[in-house]
Amino acid sequence: MPQRRLISGRSQEPRQRFAEELRRLRVERKLSLRQLGERVGWDWSLFGKMEKGETISSPEVVQALDTFYGTPGLLLALWELAAGDKSQFKERYRRYMTLEAEAVSLWHFAVSVLPGLLQTPGYARELLAAGGLKGEELDKQVDARMERRELLDGQDAPPFRTILSEAVLRDASHCREQLEYLAEIAERPNVAIQVLQLGMGIHGLVSTDVMFLRLLSGRTVAYTESAHQGELVEENVSVERLQRAYDAVRDLALPPAESRKFILRMLEEVPCDPSI
Repeated sequence: MPQRRLISGRSQEPRQRFAEELRRLRVERKLSLRQLGERVGWDWSLFGKMEKGETISSPEVVQALDTFYGTPGLLLALWELAAGDKSQFKERYRRYMTLEAEAVSLWHFAVSVLPGLLQTPGYARELLAAGGLKGEELDKQVDARMERRELLDGQDAPPFRTILSEAVLRDASHCREQLEYLAEIAERPNVAIQVLQLGMGIHGLVSTDVMFLRLLSGRTVAYTESAHQGELVEENVSVERLQRAYDAVRDLALPPAESRKFILRMLEEVPCDPSI
């Protein structure tokens, strides 16, 4: 369906309108992307991706642009609309899924729910149903999520590391099958599971789930998820910032062997009959 446009000719789609305004402001000042980057103090290639609609970047970057252009609050308001536009989620997620299939290694941190690559059918169904899916669409999405697990199967499966907040495991503890699957897959040579125990304090990923994908080219991209949105992060500076936060969390987590023992101890607490 073509995008709706008003008489002004500007897009009414939040993400595209944000990109258009960024380009308009730069062109009006007769600046190249490189010149803009030098004056604002950010990688000029990031601004190119923002103007193409490939990323909306972070509020810090947008606030810097608001200050530079003398448009206090305007760009940040457009950024908030773009970030909250749920119609953009599926498109961004499809691109992420393409990159995930091409990744040569993956590492992840879960603060809210288990990653799809480690979910059992029961856990996935409960999670998706809580999000409002039902009937045939629910069955379809559960099947699709189970197909994703095949990425970690076989001799050529990429290495995968995940750090799971203890809170995530506690939330999943009512599902014995899920904990058993985690303990089982943790023994695979290409899978490393670490547990971040409660009480480890504030850290840089305290409210963010993140997946890092190292691609065949050597480039690393990240996909972050919060309670309200997901965002594919490709700009080098932002990815590096997330990686440093991830490394700090990894230093706090139990090593893989101790983490598996932790999961097994949790299993001892779960009744064999889920109706009990």
